[in-house]
Order: sequence, then C-alpha cells, then structure tokens
Amino acid sequence: MNANAEPRAAEFDNFQDEGPKTARDVNLDVILDVPVTLSMEVGRTRIPIRNLLQLNQGSVVELDRAAGEPLDVFVNGTLVAHGEVVVVNEKFGIRLTDVISPAERLRKLK
Repeated sequence: MNANAEPRAAEFDNFQDEGPKTARDVNLDVILDVPVTLSMEVGRTRIPIRNLLQLNQGSVVELDRAAGEPLDVFVNGTLVAHGEVVVVNEKFGIRLTDVISPAERLRKLK
C-alpha cells in the first residue's frame, strides 16, 4: 500500500434487480445427473439390546405399522411420498399413491 496514494470511492457496475426467479427460470440440467438415494420404509420398532441379541433365523419383529398401510418413500432421508409394494418382472417395486408437496415438506422441516 502506498502511503502517498489518495483514497477514492469504489466503483461498482449497476446491477438491476430481476425479481425472484421462478421454477421455469432455473436451469435444472446442471443437477439432473446427480445421484440420490431412494429408500422405502415398511415400519420401525425399538427394542432393547437384550432382545436384539436374542434374534435369530425365523424370529419375528413387530413393526409400528399395520399390514396394508402405505410405505414411506424417502429421498436422501427426506420423506417425499407414500406407496404400496408391487411385483414387476419378479422384482419388488413401489407404486406411489401420495406424493408430498414441496410446501408440505418445508412445513415439516420447521
């Protein structure tokens, strides 16, 4: 820094406010190939370690969900939908029955 230099005002380009971007304005092409983890949850339960250590082949663990209730569908750990199990070409699949709206997902985060 030169001690003899005179200070001057900084010059900035004029930026115009273009307003909020809508979903149509955003180019999603840059993220379309990003992998995410999709998982389905049949149900959950909590058991003491003592009972966990006693589990063996043929043991039955009762879950917190009734038979016939929809499964939860998660993307990277966030609930995004509910669905039912189907079989497609001898493989399990899931038919989505209810997709959680982005607004509802945000509301659940708060």
